[in-house]
Amino acid sequence: MIGQAQTGTGKTAAFGIPMLERLQRSDKHVQGLVLVPTRELALQVADHINQFGKYTPLRAIAIYGGESIQKQIFALQRGVQVVVGTPGRVIDHLKRGTLRLNTVKVVVLDEADRMLDMGFRDDIDYILFRVPPKRQLSLFSATIDSNVMEISHQYMDRPEKILVSKDEIALPQINQLYTVVNPREKFEALCRLIDEENIKRAIVFCRTRWGTAMLADKLRQEGYDAEAIHADLSQSQREAIISAFRNHRIRLLVATDVAARGLDIEDITHILNYDIPFDSLMYFHRIGRTARVGKTGTAITLVAYGELSELERIQALTRTKIERMEIE
Repeated sequence: MIGQAQTGTGKTAAFGIPMLERLQRSDKHVQGLVLVPTRELALQVADHINQFGKYTPLRAIAIYGGESIQKQIFALQRGVQVVVGTPGRVIDHLKRGTLRLNTVKVVVLDEADRMLDMGFRDDIDYILFRVPPKRQLSLFSATIDSNVMEISHQYMDRPEKILVSKDEIALPQINQLYTVVNPREKFEALCRLIDEENIKRAIVFCRTRWGTAMLADKLRQEGYDAEAIHADLSQSQREAIISAFRNHRIRLLVATDVAARGLDIEDITHILNYDIPFDSLMYFHRIGRTARVGKTGTAITLVAYGELSELERIQALTRTKIERMEIE
């Protein structure tokens, strides 16, 4: 099956619950494999699958780089039915002989477009070649492009397609706003916005790692409780910051698109686009971090002079209205 869906609509449950239904509960060999692009997503998906299987003996483990491989080896030796992993670390275990895929019945490629963007195509081929030919393969992707379809042609047999076209993207549960700012006064505008709207819990998106780190520093200097998350941080640093934000010890999480992809944190009231994303579709991934699980949220984009054409491209992809607002 090929599935395309808006972020936050229950994708993990859509593949996780049927997967658990198909597995043999008395068999402690690996029967389910989920490949994901990032460590954070591996932890999140494994945690959700374990919640779905709480009242069964079925267990999932996350395997990813940046953590002791010995700890993962011990967990695999004790026996798990589902492995959720990043391609590089899965291959590492395969080469060591600490992970075997010959008993796998269900394979899921989650955020396939992101994995391909990050250069994991060869790794995906290496892993799928070692999975039994008689298995179910599901591919989930926010965008269905030629690279994603190439994988489906190679590894899938007449897949069922459940797709949402670009012009059907609608997020009625999110109040979408924008404000036009002078580029030189953008930081001051952000601070006024946080104060005027009384924003208590938000993700602030920037385009670059450098910009993310600098913005978080400036916010802290102004007295805001903010931390940055980007790819230059170590895995332990990123996990500590995400945990602090999840537990309400941090008010503002400043992030790049790569760092925040797949984050599932409840009760985020606002998404603030300090920079408009390079890719128009990334806008919908960003704002989907709010209004999770049927709740409402607000997304506000700071648009510098000269960026209105980029905002119009985003507007053209959605049926919902992005309203203009003024900051005093």
